[in-house]
Amino acid sequence: MPRPDDDLLTVPEVLTVLNKVSRRTFYRWRELGKAPVCIQYPNDELRVRRSDLEAWLDSRRGAA
Repeated sequence: MPRPDDDLLTVPEVLTVLNKVSRRTFYRWRELGKAPVCIQYPNDELRVRRSDLEAWLDSRRGAA
């Protein structure tokens, strides 16, 4: 369940948090099912909850 103060980040904001990973890489990760959980709006824009991004980053810690 999202926190009340949980920001919805745009793809460019997510890429900045990921140290400027390219947009192409991010979308490839999505295709492979390896990206953080995304919310897709009816206009096809994506958002990522900050808590989902943090959880995804934590889960990747052991994968390195």
